Amino acid sequence: MKSRTGLRVDVLEGARIAVFSLRANRLRTVLTTMGIGIGVATLLAIIGIIQGLNTSFHRQLATFGANTLYVSKFPWIIKGDWWKYRNRKNFTLEQLPRLRAMAPFITAMSPSVSRMSDVSYGGEQVSTVRIQGVNHEYLTIAGYDITSGRYITEADEEVTRPVAVIGADVADRLFPGISPLGRSIRVDNRSFQVVGTLSRKGKMVNESMDLLVLIPFKTFYANFGKGRPFEIAMAVGDASQVGAAEDQLIGILRRLRGTEPGEPDDFNINKPSMMAQTYAQLTGALYGVAVGVGLITLLVGGIGIMNIMLVSVRERTREIGVRRALGARKRTIVIQFLMEAASVSAVGGLLGTTVGLGTAKVVSLITPLAADVQASTIFGGVFFAAMVGLLFGIWPAARAANLDPVEALRYE
Repeated sequence: MKSRTGLRVDVLEGARIAVFSLRANRLRTVLTTMGIGIGVATLLAIIGIIQGLNTSFHRQLATFGANTLYVSKFPWIIKGDWWKYRNRKNFTLEQLPRLRAMAPFITAMSPSVSRMSDVSYGGEQVSTVRIQGVNHEYLTIAGYDITSGRYITEADEEVTRPVAVIGADVADRLFPGISPLGRSIRVDNRSFQVVGTLSRKGKMVNESMDLLVLIPFKTFYANFGKGRPFEIAMAVGDASQVGAAEDQLIGILRRLRGTEPGEPDDFNINKPSMMAQTYAQLTGALYGVAVGVGLITLLVGGIGIMNIMLVSVRERTREIGVRRALGARKRTIVIQFLMEAASVSAVGGLLGTTVGLGTAKVVSLITPLAADVQASTIFGGVFFAAMVGLLFGIWPAARAANLDPVEALRYE
């Protein structure tokens, strides 16, 4: 109990002396604080942007649905020989009803084919819009909602009706302040009547998912040619059944496409989780380098603290000698200088955390990069900065505590 009381007194006294010393050397304290603050600000700005990108990516990835599969002759991420996939056989519309009948796990299915085009109405035009041909079940698979009007019907598909359901960005740009329903947009000099609008999804890897026009699949083929390969979008009844559905589909698709035993699959089953894996691979090294730069900056700030603390020890050598001669223990001296180093570092960490996360927010507002400020990041910034101060203050504190009291009293 006596030992604990003594330690508490040492800590309180050390903190009091540390504050007095820092106030007595204001310019030095400010410069040292700025050094560690810049390091923390750099590191946390990078971490804030990284966390924001991760949160944004996974939020947008969730809009695809955990129970969706997309069958195509192309993988979403092509590695290696593109021509190997290009030369695969296309899927045919005749295969779809057979596939649906043989796959009990599938609750919704739609062919999907797309192209990029300009869309106009009156004097307004939107460039690089994805024109996508789908069927009446696609809405369930893609996870969009209808905000006004209606969606594509089976009747629209059967008679190749020139109707369109437009994304939120297309609606905002072409029809500001007015309802688009019943109006005709033009796509490559072809007219399509707007019958509905889609809910907003946002961006996916900096690409808007709302620059979109959905039209009936057969209408797409009638207007833009039948030679384009399509993929098959599917929804599985339960996310827990996706693995079983994928295994089942492999056998069904090999039979439908006439793939001989021993031959490799001539199709790919794509799913959102594959994009998450690729994202992690592509960004892992980049994030490591970015955080490394931030840590190096913080290391420089820590070295600055060590340098200033060594100067402080030299300037206060006589004071240390007096205290030791009056009975101060080595532990007391160590705690005093560690408290001083940690205080400077913690204040710098607090300021750096504020500046760093504020910078990340500003970057997210003026650039496509996202930022996400988490409570743990704020606490971690201040705590980590204090730990840096303690770490780089150990040597100066130990040096001060090990001074010979007699030699220290003679120091001028």
